[in-house]
Amino acid sequence: MVCVGAPNFTAALLVVYKRPSLRCILQPKKHLAFSPRMMNLQSNASDEVEGSPWDHKGLLQSKELYQYVLETSVYPREPALLKEIRAITENHPNFYMGATPDSGQLIAMLLNLMNAKNTIELGVFTGYSLLLTALQIPDDGKILAIDPDRQSYEMGLPVIQKAGVEHKIDFKSSPALPVLDKLLEDKKNKGSFDFAFVDADKTSYGIYHERLMQLVKVGGLIVYDNTLWYATLVMPEESVDELMRPDRSFLLEFNKFLAADTRIQISQVTVGDGMTICRRLF
Repeated sequence: MVCVGAPNFTAALLVVYKRPSLRCILQPKKHLAFSPRMMNLQSNASDEVEGSPWDHKGLLQSKELYQYVLETSVYPREPALLKEIRAITENHPNFYMGATPDSGQLIAMLLNLMNAKNTIELGVFTGYSLLLTALQIPDDGKILAIDPDRQSYEMGLPVIQKAGVEHKIDFKSSPALPVLDKLLEDKKNKGSFDFAFVDADKTSYGIYHERLMQLVKVGGLIVYDNTLWYATLVMPEESVDELMRPDRSFLLEFNKFLAADTRIQISQVTVGDGMTICRRLF
């Protein structure tokens, strides 16, 4: 997950990841050569006393069950280069913003099912989902990747180059909205994308949606990440940290908006922090 325009987004996530018990869902304990800070399975005393809602990033309310899913179905099929990106991401100060491998597995399947060739990604970070996409689309496929944080992108770039897929990527170091609006100035770009993945500033999701509904073809997919926002959507507002409330409030409305948008078919799935898959109908 990446901040592409909201100054408080990273700060809000820091509030969540001060809870060691949550970190284990980002990178679980077994079979990962990562540092202890990413593998701590123990809740602190305040978590246990408070019955903290932060204990799981994933919505499976069992660490053991989530671990089972990862070890049985996800890790054995995760390409070595994607594992390498995750290892590199550990060295980033905002390591917790990386995509989860189970989410990536679902994205890969969607790309393959629709034979996606031309895609767009809002929010790149160190490039896990970007590399995953580049590995799935054909050799002449293209990804327009947008993120103002070039430094984070360049952390994962050597792995992308090693994979031999850099030629598929057009990286724009920019906020997303100006790039989207520039694309829409040319009518040829309308309906030209097969697939869009959005893992950016949550309060701009609605704005991005209207642009992407013009850029993605009929029958194409738009996937929004973090649409369940660490389970805070069902928590009383007063129990949610103040830094997380703006995104929580917006996502509550955005989810209602998507559910009522007759232009799309939707499925909200409970992998990672929740993803909403939207298929453009017209």
